[in-house]
Amino acid sequence: MKQIREEILLIGGGGHCRGVIDVIEQEKRFKIAGIIEKFAGESQAIFNYPLIGCDDDLEELRKRYRYAFVTIGHIKSNSVRIKLFEKLKALNFTIPTIISPLAYCSQHATVDEGTVVMHHALINAGAKVGKNCIINSKAVLEHDSAVEDNCHISTASILNGAVLVKANSFVGSGVTTKEGIVLEGFIKAGSLVK
Repeated sequence: MKQIREEILLIGGGGHCRGVIDVIEQEKRFKIAGIIEKFAGESQAIFNYPLIGCDDDLEELRKRYRYAFVTIGHIKSNSVRIKLFEKLKALNFTIPTIISPLAYCSQHATVDEGTVVMHHALINAGAKVGKNCIINSKAVLEHDSAVEDNCHISTASILNGAVLVKANSFVGSGVTTKEGIVLEGFIKAGSLVK
């Protein structure tokens, strides 16, 4: 018997959206209904998933769709991600946690709503990830580390044991940290943080 998958709206059609689509397809939990952009006609369909509206249509679309997910990235600023996440919450959308089946997330870790865990990321025992975060491909969150809300942990970053990443931070690709430290703000790619 074929499982019926819930439909989900993706909010934002840029490069990050492409990566999230691949994770959703691999996870096989949702059927992508379509993509929402800021303005009508702003971009084109992605991987044959149509643009079905703009941000101003979300209230009307909520009558038909229960699930939505923010697929805007976070490099220079996360302000758009936060604004869209809050708008979806205000409209009473259900914002799931999306975890690639190619990632490892310990049963003793927690990952909150609106967060995506990309392919080959590793979230170890006792780690906690907040709301509306991006844990990008091959990122490592070691035991007892914590990532607060609205953060982006970039590709191949390594957060060692008991590291705390404060809310709204960006940890660049290939960052490696010492254990037990606190990170806040913008951490440049390739940094060794002690």
